[in-house]
Amino acid sequence: MSKLSSTINSKIKVIAVVGPTASGKTAYSIDLAKQIDGEIVSADSRYVYKGLDIGTAKPTLEEQDGVPHHMIDIVNPEFEYSVGIYKSEAEKIIRQISSRGKTPIITGGTGLYIDILLKNYELPKIAPNRELRDDLYNRSSEELFGILTKLDNVGAQSIDKNDKKKIIRAIEIIKTTGQTLKDSRGIQESNYEIEWIGKNFDRKTLYERIDKRVDIMVDMGLIEETKDLLEKHGRIPNLINTIGYREIISYLDNQQPLEEALNLLKQNTRNYAKRQLTWFRRNQDIKWDIYPEKLKK
Repeated sequence: MSKLSSTINSKIKVIAVVGPTASGKTAYSIDLAKQIDGEIVSADSRYVYKGLDIGTAKPTLEEQDGVPHHMIDIVNPEFEYSVGIYKSEAEKIIRQISSRGKTPIITGGTGLYIDILLKNYELPKIAPNRELRDDLYNRSSEELFGILTKLDNVGAQSIDKNDKKKIIRAIEIIKTTGQTLKDSRGIQESNYEIEWIGKNFDRKTLYERIDKRVDIMVDMGLIEETKDLLEKHGRIPNLINTIGYREIISYLDNQQPLEEALNLLKQNTRNYAKRQLTWFRRNQDIKWDIYPEKLKK
């Protein structure tokens, strides 16, 4: 019997709202939470970091509109947060929400976090290989991604080709276990009764929304936020490897004009959305676009 069962004979009911960036997941989830008396558990790997706000499109307190949000702003950017920590903390929060008679709504676009939590993957327990990491860290992101692609082409498609930390960890897991990323994650029975909801638009509309979001981010102060984060934290991996900040940093470093940096940010975000959709479309339980943009009252 699952430890997370809300009663002896039943599992905790959760709703998962997933989809690519700029697909309206946040607004939809807040609207849904108001109707069903729910609380939102973020499943975004960057929302956990304090101060990474505009660049990650983190919902403001005003946008949260009184709906309780969890797993947001919980650690400083220097902290090496992991999916294992996320799973442990999110499980506790889900139990707490359910114990209050409310419905947990898991919302986000980080597919690995969502699947580890809800599909109950067993994470490979592999100690860091410092010698391997030191060797890999001195290589370029392009070279590292090429290595990972040769080792596990399918697994590589779920990782940002510029995120050195995640690429190195993936290579480490594959070389240690001799298995692909998928095979190295054992799957157990889920602890939850899950309703899967997918949000998306046609490609043209989604890309237009992404472009518009980038323009709004700049108007909201993305450049100033990036400067402040650099001044406060320096060039830490969680800043320079995050889409939204690394492109602005290239502008601040005079590597390219602002217009080119913003065009690159838009393109990188579109590519990220493609990877997200590739991940989620493997889940046959997701019901896509079954509701309008705003829930009917």
